[in-house]
Amino acid sequence: MMAVQAPVVKDLVLLGGGHTHVEVLRSFGMRPMPGVRLTLITRDMHTPYSGMLPGYISGFYTYDECHIDLARLAMFAKARIIHQEAEGIDIKTRRVLLGGRRPPIAYDALSINVGITPADSAVPGAREHAVPVKPIDRFVVRFEALLERYAEAAAASAQPMASATAVGAASSSAPAPAVASPLRLVIVGGGAGGVEVALALSYRLERERAKLGLPLIAAAHLTLVTRGTLLQGSTGYVQRTLRRALAAKGVALAEGDGVSSVSSTAVMLSSGVVLPCDACIWCTQAKAAGWLTQLGLPTEEGTGFLSIRDTLQSDGGPPEVFACGDVASCATHPRPKAGVFAVRQGPPLTANLRAFLGGQPLVPFVPQSTWLSLISTGDKNCVGTKGWLAAEGGWLWTWKDGIDRAFMHKYSDGLKEMRDKMMAAGGSGGGLLWPWAGGSGSSSGAAGAVSLAAPPAFAAAGPEALALFAEASMRCGGCGAKVGASTLSRVLARLQARRPALESAAAEEASGVVAGLGSPDDAALLRPPPPGRLLVHTVDFFRSFWPDPYLFGAIAANHALGDVYAMGGEPRSALALAVVPLMGESQVEEELAQMMAGALSVLDDAGCALVGGHTGEGQEAALGFSVHGDVAEGDVMHKGGLAAGQVLLLTQPIGTGAIMAGAMLHICFRQKKMVLLLTKPIGTGAIMAGAMKGAACVRGRDVSTALAAMAHSSAAAAKVLRAHGCTAATDVTGFGLLGHLVEMARGSGSGVRCEIELSAVPLLPGAATAVAAGVTSSLHRSNARAMSHVANASELMAGDARWPLLVDPQTGGGLLAAVPADRAVSALAALRASGYAEAAAIGRVVEGVEAVAEACGGGGGAAEGGATSPHAMPPNSPAAT
Repeated sequence: MMAVQAPVVKDLVLLGGGHTHVEVLRSFGMRPMPGVRLTLITRDMHTPYSGMLPGYISGFYTYDECHIDLARLAMFAKARIIHQEAEGIDIKTRRVLLGGRRPPIAYDALSINVGITPADSAVPGAREHAVPVKPIDRFVVRFEALLERYAEAAAASAQPMASATAVGAASSSAPAPAVASPLRLVIVGGGAGGVEVALALSYRLERERAKLGLPLIAAAHLTLVTRGTLLQGSTGYVQRTLRRALAAKGVALAEGDGVSSVSSTAVMLSSGVVLPCDACIWCTQAKAAGWLTQLGLPTEEGTGFLSIRDTLQSDGGPPEVFACGDVASCATHPRPKAGVFAVRQGPPLTANLRAFLGGQPLVPFVPQSTWLSLISTGDKNCVGTKGWLAAEGGWLWTWKDGIDRAFMHKYSDGLKEMRDKMMAAGGSGGGLLWPWAGGSGSSSGAAGAVSLAAPPAFAAAGPEALALFAEASMRCGGCGAKVGASTLSRVLARLQARRPALESAAAEEASGVVAGLGSPDDAALLRPPPPGRLLVHTVDFFRSFWPDPYLFGAIAANHALGDVYAMGGEPRSALALAVVPLMGESQVEEELAQMMAGALSVLDDAGCALVGGHTGEGQEAALGFSVHGDVAEGDVMHKGGLAAGQVLLLTQPIGTGAIMAGAMLHICFRQKKMVLLLTKPIGTGAIMAGAMKGAACVRGRDVSTALAAMAHSSAAAAKVLRAHGCTAATDVTGFGLLGHLVEMARGSGSGVRCEIELSAVPLLPGAATAVAAGVTSSLHRSNARAMSHVANASELMAGDARWPLLVDPQTGGGLLAAVPADRAVSALAALRASGYAEAAAIGRVVEGVEAVAEACGGGGGAAEGGATSPHAMPPNSPAAT
């Protein structure tokens, strides 16, 4: 018996990365469902755990300690992750609608677990001026800004205090100048959330005041406003205890008085009282996002929450739509909007999604009628209740802290522990493997044999899916394993439908296309370039490295265009070679449509016509392009055009292979003449290697930054460099920065040498952290041989942990170019003005034959104050530029 990869025949889409969905992801990572592909659509790469928000405000937890990294969790679950906010759902065609040029995402089962917002629409000015606590991720950003604001206001208030001290010293009878409180906050909402936020803010701001060394007169002033009774519905003990806590921390309480309006400077109460404030924080009862009420799904009247049955399916809506967490309400079992219920829905939702996809009966879920509620008081103290029981003390906070950290561990470091256990037990670590039960008989017999052992999703999907499963281990690869003609025709029709016919025709005409996708033939026909222009031809191809087909398609196209831009040319047309894994026909269509739509978004912007291509089946998705362009004979930027005295520029940071936060590599200059520039940061190789391995050192936000860098076109950078006298350029891709620099130096003859300073090379956030943790790309070992061309390689490798990033393979990397030293400053300014914010001068070209390159480590450099010697590099800092 042999193991085969089960083809995908059903799509499960999770919309939102809430508390319930993280458990679904974890469960599918531990026990995949053969035949089912999991997709997470999320607005944010990090989802906050609401139970730790008060502790985060108080300063007891860091951002990463109270946020679940969805990218890492999705990698564990082998799920596709689409980092984009949904704009709607078409329940008739079963598709999630996304913004921009992105095609919708198809589903066979959909679960909705998105955030909610406070119900503020009825209060004039609240939406414009209040800071809502939910969605929590957005509140976190505003909270950090609030802390900065407090520090600035506190510092400003310290000046008149100093004046008061001086006046008092000169004349004890002179009155001290009045000092206003640096920050006045109004928190609206008298429930547990409002009380916790008020107490946590009071504690944190008082600590900040003490840290800044300011007197009590500078303390922030907080007021908690509640329309009804504080903590209505709680026991008298809880209400009394938390009233004492508020009073002890100096939080004023406006009880039984609602808010009539909010402005940028004050909160007006129903009683007529006006509360001046610098910020109003909104913690009232929540409601669903407005777009959810426009889906055609049944909702709860007044709140817009999605109505669900006890099976967590839409109540009265399509059976394939599920909802959970705060966004859903079950009339059969109504419960408060609390994180504990969302967490508890995780296992039953997972079980019912599996049952639905496998054609099995669903099981009702009844949430608990009593629950533990732990309300923190800002400091490390808690008030706890369950039913009629209540208690207070530091021991409760310790207990709560342990519960919260254990929950977070399951979805962070606990993932690696779980994977290790699975591998030790002989599992696949999350692969969709299924034992093959076929025999050597006829095809119908084999299919019949397999139907007995086929996974539930195949049986539920029908005869075609069962036949596909039966064929999986002996799939014919004839005719290049082509995708079916009907599937391909539908994909092309969908792609053309998203591009106006006139636009497509105009693009083909501008590119010199005689016969292309608009008028398909056996091969594309192109007109030659006009006299004085040379043809530029290049090809790039690689397998999928990120489980978002649209984004992968965009990056693959951008990567392929990079060579044309590096030559100084303009792309005209492209042929695509696409590979999709074995899947059901509808899944193949969706995968190919997503991949090619992403590619077209880049090719169209570049004015490059897609004129044809080839599609086939393979073990995994892959995409490549043969790109044709042209360049004026006098504008060619060769690799071998280096000359002594030039400055090396890099247009974007490196590090897509590794991940760390913002370390920079710089290049040393001892002469004045020509400079090497880099247009993008580096590090994509290490970052993506860490992401695919689920390394804890690689954070989802770093992966998101790296993916955006890969998709950033070099078209504008090439024009800027040409305009500033560039004589040599290359795109930094698979061989890494150093490998491509060695090619440039070799191609320029034996009379030049390149000097680079590590502290000037821009790195992507997270890249340095990744390589420091030993995370490197599979190409690292091969690329590292280029270090033999570095004169001081031994010294560098022993003394600077950043050196691996010099050979980190990049995907969609920026341009490395040499420009005259006297034009480097203006070139950098123009690059930054064109969208390459981290473009940097990383080195220079000097005379010499003893080595191709020399790298200098150490700090300092232009970014720390600019060049001061007559032989220094041009300054890299935007201010100096």
